[in-house]
Amino acid sequence: MTLLLAVACGLVIGMVLGALGGGGSILAVPALVFVLGESAQDATTASLVVIGISSAIGAISYHRDRHVRWRVGMVFGVVGIGASFGGTALNRNVEEGVLLASFASVMAVSAVAMLTKSWSGRRRPPTRTTSQFSSDADPDGASGPTLRELTPVTQRRSWVRAKVAAQVVVTALLVGFLTGFLGVGGGFIVVPALVMILGYPMSVAAATSLLVIALNAAVSLSIHAGNSPNFDWSIIVPFTAATIVASLFGKRVASRFSSNALTLSFAVVLLLVAAGIGLQVAAPYIGLA
Repeated sequence: MTLLLAVACGLVIGMVLGALGGGGSILAVPALVFVLGESAQDATTASLVVIGISSAIGAISYHRDRHVRWRVGMVFGVVGIGASFGGTALNRNVEEGVLLASFASVMAVSAVAMLTKSWSGRRRPPTRTTSQFSSDADPDGASGPTLRELTPVTQRRSWVRAKVAAQVVVTALLVGFLTGFLGVGGGFIVVPALVMILGYPMSVAAATSLLVIALNAAVSLSIHAGNSPNFDWSIIVPFTAATIVASLFGKRVASRFSSNALTLSFAVVLLLVAAGIGLQVAAPYIGLA
């Protein structure tokens, strides 16, 4: 029975991961805790194995379509390493109820953000950080902006680049911390960041997000391993195998639906799961236990 449940959970999470380039890991921990009976701390560690391996394979699959931006993904991974240490240290020093409550809160915030984005149906235009004057000047040099005209624009472009870099660093640190603390890959943060901050199309953002998730999961798992976690391989192996297969299939499914429809559906699922976890945590305090 446990084997079947692990496979079923892996299939659902793999579909989400493959279709959205993230989000699957935020469901992995609740599945491991409430369906498969893992403790919250062990579930966060097991989730890193499942999500790390399946995301790495998914990123390789997307690479064949030239959708992965390796340099940006590596920057996200490297910047988030320090925050992963902090998140992992906190993970081992909080009560299970606090960990689950934090998880439910993150899920609820993510769902609201996704619903807002889906309902608006709008996407910010890509930020232009490349030269805007490469085609403005006359090829013969007869006309074009003067140095005085270019100076304010150059300064503005430098400010925009600095702003984008700061946003990337903050996002990477947040993702690294959440990966260590909650055992999530952070794709539900990375994908919107890549779309809104760097102006990537959804397909590129989803593919690059898988690379970021794989890197963050590998770093956080190495840190967790130092605390001698309990790996239940009878659950982890079938869970991971099912997630890998489903993530590859999810990539094909995503091409048949609009990103708004996928985002809306996933946001609703997140809200329902967050509400369930919140009720579970609050039960002893409101007389339902």
